[in-house]
Amino acid sequence: MKYMIMMFGSSAGMMETRSKEWILEMIEFMHQLDRDLTDAGELVSSEGLADGTQAKTVTFQKGTTVVTDGPFAESKESVIGFWIVDVESQARAVEIASRVVAFTHGPIEVRQVMDAPPEV
Repeated sequence: MKYMIMMFGSSAGMMETRSKEWILEMIEFMHQLDRDLTDAGELVSSEGLADGTQAKTVTFQKGTTVVTDGPFAESKESVIGFWIVDVESQARAVEIASRVVAFTHGPIEVRQVMDAPPEV
């Protein structure tokens, strides 16, 4: 089963609140996690995302599209990176997410990637 493991945060906020040493250690931690998941044959894809302040949200209002700055969510934090893993169970996906949480102390969301739309 495929799962998306989403990491939330703010690059700008991290740069203000974390030491340079911690940030470098976190980057190495993420590279090691990618290597471990690759070696286990579980990594499908992983990417870090630009800070939410660089995002554009496109909506449809009153018959036209509207583009606004920033992420859709009214929050200081948004998705900052993700992994897509192909694992045997949700428990394994949660185990991987727990490894990240233990290092970053930040929230992680684990969501199954659907093979098809839900039946109606």
